[in-house]
Amino acid sequence: MIKVGTCGFCEARSRYFRDFDAVEVQQTFYRILQEKTLERWKKEAPEDFTFSIKAFQGVTHPANSPTWRRSNVKPGKDVGLLKPTSEVLHFWRVTLKEAEILGARFILIQLPKSFKESEESFANAEKFFEMIDRGEFEIAVELRGWSEKGIKEFVREFDVIDVTDPLVRIPLHEGRTNYYRLHGRYENGRIIYSHAYSDEELEKLRERVLGWNREESFVFFNNSNMCSDAKRFKGMIEGKVRKDL
Repeated sequence: MIKVGTCGFCEARSRYFRDFDAVEVQQTFYRILQEKTLERWKKEAPEDFTFSIKAFQGVTHPANSPTWRRSNVKPGKDVGLLKPTSEVLHFWRVTLKEAEILGARFILIQLPKSFKESEESFANAEKFFEMIDRGEFEIAVELRGWSEKGIKEFVREFDVIDVTDPLVRIPLHEGRTNYYRLHGRYENGRIIYSHAYSDEELEKLRERVLGWNREESFVFFNNSNMCSDAKRFKGMIEGKVRKDL
Protein backbone atom coordinates (compact mmCIF):
# COMPACT_ATOMS: atom_id res chain seq x y z
CA MET A 1 0.00 0.00 0.00
CA ILE A 2 1.22 3.48 -0.85
CA LYS A 3 -0.46 6.67 0.40
CA VAL A 4 0.33 10.14 -0.97
CA GLY A 5 -0.20 13.58 0.54
CA THR A 6 1.42 16.91 1.30
CA CYS A 7 3.03 18.60 4.29
CA GLY A 8 0.11 20.72 5.36
CA PHE A 9 -3.25 21.10 3.64
CA CYS A 10 -2.34 22.45 0.19
CA GLU A 11 -5.97 23.21 -0.69
CA ALA A 12 -9.34 23.52 1.04
CA ARG A 13 -9.71 20.62 3.48
CA SER A 14 -12.96 19.37 1.97
CA ARG A 15 -11.25 19.05 -1.40
CA TYR A 16 -8.03 17.74 0.11
CA PHE A 17 -9.85 14.86 1.79
CA ARG A 18 -11.21 13.87 -1.63
CA ASP A 19 -7.90 14.21 -3.46
CA PHE A 20 -5.44 12.63 -1.03
CA ASP A 21 -5.00 9.67 1.32
CA ALA A 22 -2.91 11.30 4.05
CA VAL A 23 -1.59 14.59 5.40
CA GLU A 24 1.34 15.64 7.53
CA VAL A 25 -0.01 18.37 9.79
CA GLN A 26 2.49 21.23 9.95
CA GLN A 27 0.59 23.61 12.24
CA THR A 28 1.38 21.45 15.28
CA PHE A 29 5.08 22.27 14.83
CA TYR A 30 4.62 26.04 14.95
CA ARG A 31 1.70 26.44 17.33
CA ILE A 32 -0.22 24.63 20.03
CA LEU A 33 -3.64 24.05 18.48
CA GLN A 34 -7.04 24.15 20.13
CA GLU A 35 -8.61 20.76 20.78
CA LYS A 36 -11.79 21.75 18.93
CA THR A 37 -9.76 22.42 15.78
CA LEU A 38 -8.25 18.94 15.83
CA GLU A 39 -11.59 17.36 16.65
CA ARG A 40 -13.15 19.12 13.65
CA TRP A 41 -10.42 17.89 11.29
CA LYS A 42 -10.82 14.32 12.51
CA LYS A 43 -14.58 14.50 12.02
CA GLU A 44 -14.23 15.93 8.50
CA ALA A 45 -11.74 13.30 7.30
CA PRO A 46 -12.74 9.98 5.66
CA GLU A 47 -12.53 6.95 7.94
CA ASP A 48 -9.48 5.47 6.19
CA PHE A 49 -7.58 8.78 6.02
CA THR A 50 -4.13 8.89 7.68
CA PHE A 51 -2.94 11.80 9.80
CA SER A 52 0.68 12.42 10.73
CA ILE A 53 1.53 15.33 12.98
CA LYS A 54 4.80 17.19 13.28
CA ALA A 55 6.03 17.38 16.86
CA PHE A 56 5.96 20.86 18.39
CA GLN A 57 9.23 22.72 17.92
CA GLY A 58 9.79 22.87 21.66
CA VAL A 59 10.82 19.22 21.39
CA THR A 60 13.28 19.74 18.54
CA HIS A 61 14.34 23.35 17.96
CA PRO A 62 16.37 25.54 20.35
CA ALA A 63 15.19 28.97 21.42
CA ASN A 64 17.37 30.75 18.84
CA SER A 65 15.67 29.02 15.91
CA PRO A 66 13.86 31.50 13.61
CA THR A 67 10.88 29.12 13.52
CA TRP A 68 9.84 30.38 16.96
CA ARG A 69 8.82 33.71 15.42
CA ARG A 70 5.66 32.01 14.12
CA SER A 71 4.82 30.37 17.43
CA ASN A 72 2.08 31.22 19.92
CA VAL A 73 4.43 30.08 22.71
CA LYS A 74 7.50 31.86 24.06
CA PRO A 75 10.40 29.41 24.35
CA GLY A 76 12.45 28.90 27.49
CA LYS A 77 16.20 28.37 27.40
CA ASP A 78 16.01 24.58 27.75
CA VAL A 79 13.86 23.71 24.72
CA GLY A 80 14.72 21.61 21.68
CA LEU A 81 17.33 19.08 20.55
CA LEU A 82 15.61 16.22 22.42
CA LYS A 83 17.11 17.45 25.69
CA PRO A 84 15.53 15.52 28.56
CA THR A 85 14.40 18.74 30.28
CA SER A 86 11.05 19.46 31.88
CA GLU A 87 10.21 21.89 29.05
CA VAL A 88 10.98 19.40 26.26
CA LEU A 89 9.05 16.64 28.00
CA HIS A 90 6.12 18.99 28.53
CA PHE A 91 5.99 19.86 24.83
CA TRP A 92 6.17 16.17 23.95
CA ARG A 93 3.12 15.54 26.14
CA VAL A 94 1.34 18.39 24.33
CA THR A 95 2.18 16.78 20.98
CA LEU A 96 1.04 13.37 22.23
CA LYS A 97 -2.31 14.81 23.35
CA GLU A 98 -2.83 16.49 19.96
CA ALA A 99 -2.04 13.23 18.17
CA GLU A 100 -4.56 11.39 20.34
CA ILE A 101 -7.33 13.89 19.63
CA LEU A 102 -6.64 13.83 15.89
CA GLY A 103 -6.39 10.05 15.78
CA ALA A 104 -2.98 10.34 14.12
CA ARG A 105 -0.91 7.35 13.18
CA PHE A 106 2.50 9.04 13.06
CA ILE A 107 4.38 11.68 15.02
CA LEU A 108 7.18 13.25 12.97
CA ILE A 109 10.25 14.50 14.83
CA GLN A 110 12.12 16.78 12.43
CA LEU A 111 15.47 17.69 13.91
CA PRO A 112 17.41 20.79 12.80
CA LYS A 113 21.00 20.81 11.57
CA SER A 114 22.00 22.09 15.01
CA PHE A 115 21.20 18.58 16.29
CA LYS A 116 24.71 17.44 15.42
CA GLU A 117 25.90 13.89 14.89
CA SER A 118 27.64 13.67 18.26
CA GLU A 119 27.84 11.76 21.53
CA GLU A 120 25.86 14.55 23.19
CA SER A 121 22.98 14.17 20.72
CA PHE A 122 22.92 10.41 21.17
CA ALA A 123 22.95 10.82 24.95
CA ASN A 124 20.08 13.32 24.84
CA ALA A 125 18.09 11.05 22.53
CA GLU A 126 18.70 8.02 24.73
CA LYS A 127 17.35 9.78 27.81
CA PHE A 128 14.50 11.36 25.85
CA PHE A 129 13.23 8.09 24.40
CA GLU A 130 13.60 6.35 27.78
CA MET A 131 11.47 9.00 29.47
CA ILE A 132 8.65 9.65 26.99
CA ASP A 133 5.36 7.86 26.49
CA ARG A 134 5.06 6.87 22.82
CA GLY A 135 1.39 6.03 23.13
CA GLU A 136 0.11 3.99 20.20
CA PHE A 137 1.95 6.12 17.65
CA GLU A 138 4.73 5.34 15.23
CA ILE A 139 7.57 7.83 15.50
CA ALA A 140 9.30 9.02 12.34
CA VAL A 141 12.57 10.98 12.61
CA GLU A 142 14.21 13.23 10.02
CA LEU A 143 17.90 13.83 10.70
CA ARG A 144 19.65 16.52 8.67
CA GLY A 145 23.37 16.62 7.98
CA TRP A 146 24.10 13.18 9.42
CA SER A 147 26.11 10.40 7.81
CA GLU A 148 24.30 7.25 6.68
CA LYS A 149 26.18 5.32 9.36
CA GLY A 150 25.00 7.72 12.05
CA ILE A 151 21.41 7.71 10.80
CA LYS A 152 21.33 3.92 10.66
CA GLU A 153 22.63 3.65 14.23
CA PHE A 154 20.15 6.26 15.50
CA VAL A 155 16.96 4.90 13.94
CA ARG A 156 17.72 1.31 14.87
CA GLU A 157 18.84 2.13 18.40
CA PHE A 158 15.64 4.06 19.16
CA ASP A 159 13.25 1.99 17.00
CA VAL A 160 12.00 4.86 14.85
CA ILE A 161 11.27 5.28 11.14
CA ASP A 162 14.04 6.84 9.05
CA VAL A 163 12.49 9.75 7.13
CA THR A 164 14.24 10.38 3.83
CA ASP A 165 13.85 11.66 0.28
CA PRO A 166 13.79 8.63 -2.08
CA LEU A 167 15.64 10.64 -4.71
CA VAL A 168 18.54 10.98 -2.24
CA ARG A 169 18.87 7.61 -0.47
CA ILE A 170 17.19 4.41 0.69
CA PRO A 171 15.58 4.28 4.18
CA LEU A 172 17.81 2.74 6.84
CA HIS A 173 15.38 1.60 9.54
CA GLU A 174 14.28 -2.00 10.09
CA GLY A 175 10.50 -1.63 10.12
CA ARG A 176 7.98 -2.46 7.42
CA THR A 177 6.66 1.08 6.90
CA ASN A 178 8.50 3.76 4.90
CA TYR A 179 7.95 7.49 5.37
CA TYR A 180 9.18 9.91 2.71
CA ARG A 181 9.35 13.72 2.50
CA LEU A 182 10.00 15.50 -0.81
CA HIS A 183 11.36 19.01 -0.24
CA GLY A 184 12.44 19.96 -3.76
CA ARG A 185 15.93 19.98 -5.20
CA TYR A 186 19.31 20.27 -3.50
CA GLU A 187 22.17 22.64 -4.26
CA ASN A 188 25.45 22.58 -2.32
CA GLY A 189 23.77 20.96 0.65
CA ARG A 190 20.87 23.44 0.66
CA ILE A 191 17.22 22.60 0.05
CA ILE A 192 15.59 24.60 -2.76
CA TYR A 193 11.89 24.42 -1.96
CA SER A 194 10.97 26.43 -5.05
CA HIS A 195 10.84 23.45 -7.38
CA ALA A 196 8.35 21.63 -9.60
CA TYR A 197 9.20 17.97 -10.17
CA SER A 198 9.62 16.91 -13.78
CA ASP A 199 7.93 13.81 -15.20
CA GLU A 200 11.33 12.13 -15.21
CA GLU A 201 11.89 12.90 -11.54
CA LEU A 202 8.45 11.60 -10.59
CA GLU A 203 8.99 8.44 -12.63
CA LYS A 204 12.29 7.84 -10.84
CA LEU A 205 10.54 8.50 -7.54
CA ARG A 206 7.79 6.01 -8.43
CA GLU A 207 10.33 3.32 -9.27
CA ARG A 208 12.16 3.77 -5.98
CA VAL A 209 9.08 3.99 -3.77
CA LEU A 210 7.63 0.84 -5.35
CA GLY A 211 10.98 -0.96 -5.35
CA TRP A 212 11.72 -0.15 -1.71
CA ASN A 213 8.16 -0.73 -0.47
CA ARG A 214 8.04 -3.35 2.27
CA GLU A 215 4.41 -3.36 3.37
CA GLU A 216 3.39 0.28 3.08
CA SER A 217 4.83 3.67 2.21
CA PHE A 218 3.71 7.22 2.91
CA VAL A 219 4.92 9.93 0.53
CA PHE A 220 4.56 13.60 1.53
CA PHE A 221 5.47 16.49 -0.78
CA ASN A 222 6.81 19.67 0.83
CA ASN A 223 7.96 21.78 -2.15
CA SER A 224 6.48 24.95 -3.61
CA ASN A 225 4.50 22.97 -6.20
CA MET A 226 3.48 20.26 -3.77
CA CYS A 227 -0.24 20.09 -4.52
CA SER A 228 0.16 19.58 -8.25
CA ASP A 229 3.19 17.31 -7.92
CA ALA A 230 1.52 15.12 -5.30
CA LYS A 231 -1.56 14.71 -7.50
CA ARG A 232 0.57 13.78 -10.51
CA PHE A 233 2.56 11.28 -8.45
CA LYS A 234 -0.59 9.77 -6.93
CA GLY A 235 -1.93 9.29 -10.45
CA MET A 236 1.30 7.50 -11.46
CA ILE A 237 1.06 5.16 -8.47
CA GLU A 238 -2.61 4.39 -9.05
CA GLY A 239 -1.99 3.83 -12.75
CA LYS A 240 0.75 1.33 -11.93
CA VAL A 241 -1.51 -0.55 -9.50
CA ARG A 242 -4.38 -0.74 -12.03
CA LYS A 243 -1.99 -1.94 -14.73
CA ASP A 244 -0.73 -4.76 -12.47
CA LEU A 245 -4.23 -6.00 -11.58
